[in-house]
Amino acid sequence: MLAIPEHRRAAVARALTTTFGVSEPEGMTRLSGGLSGAGVYRIRVGGIAYVLRLETPANAFGDVGRAYACLRIAEQAALSPAVRYACADDGVAILDYVEPRSLALDYPGDGGPLVVELAQAVRVLHRTPAFPPLVDYLEGMQALIDRHRASGLVDPAVTAPVLERYAVLAAGYRTRPEDRVSSHNDLNPANIVYDGRRLWLIDWEAAFLADRYVDLATVANWFASDPAREHLLLRAYFNAEPTDEQRARLHLMRQVNHVFYGMVMLNGAADERPGARLPDRDLAGPSLEAIGQRLRLGEFDMTAWASRVAYAKARLRAAHEGMQGPAFEAAMARIAA
Repeated sequence: MLAIPEHRRAAVARALTTTFGVSEPEGMTRLSGGLSGAGVYRIRVGGIAYVLRLETPANAFGDVGRAYACLRIAEQAALSPAVRYACADDGVAILDYVEPRSLALDYPGDGGPLVVELAQAVRVLHRTPAFPPLVDYLEGMQALIDRHRASGLVDPAVTAPVLERYAVLAAGYRTRPEDRVSSHNDLNPANIVYDGRRLWLIDWEAAFLADRYVDLATVANWFASDPAREHLLLRAYFNAEPTDEQRARLHLMRQVNHVFYGMVMLNGAADERPGARLPDRDLAGPSLEAIGQRLRLGEFDMTAWASRVAYAKARLRAAHEGMQGPAFEAAMARIAA
């Protein structure tokens, strides 16, 4: 287990012994982690592949115990691959491994069927027993914004226009009690696995009880950027024609989602290079649409520091544009009414 940090090897051996009766796997390959920076490995035991997750002791989204509780609920709803072992004290989990296929290249159809299946999966998720709460989502967003301002990576004047508009949105948006549901909160393509037959949702470290439109907005911004697919998403999720209020809430939460990813990416970049300062005096760069096209073609490396900064800027520009004009004002008026 040379790939495992030495101080975690005893916990991994316990997990393997408890689950399979062996103290070491037959093979191990490092995979990527999620928002928490968890160590994720593909291991092989008895000729069968599994996923081994080593959580960090703490992260911005709370404790491992909450994440594992959400994981267990998702597994029971057949949304997550089977969980073979999960010990919150050690921060070690073993799950069935699902061989991924490309969402962009292998999922059948023109994108519409994918939106429908995602909507149905999110609907199942939101009907599961309530996840443990963590924080009001918009209050958690403010913590990310405060971290960004304190980091010094970007001159505050550069992001001030978009964050001032976001403050208007946050002041006027209130989650209805019936909209607080079990939420994944980070349904980006890396956390959605297609096995050639169906979708699986993975990486639950950011999950907690939140506004239903958080997941819907995340799916919309990644997979339903045009009005027709947004309508398809809402219709499939609610199993009815969407109401004006549902459209308004999705529109507003889509802007929140843009700010969320902008802040997460900039904060991650600041953490990776402490003391770094960007010389940029604006948020100029490639558009979100252009980056999305390059991502689908495998031509945009999100592991590169500069790429993540460019992506953050594109998200914040999209948020600023989305929080201007009649559509935004009408959405704010609708939820206020």
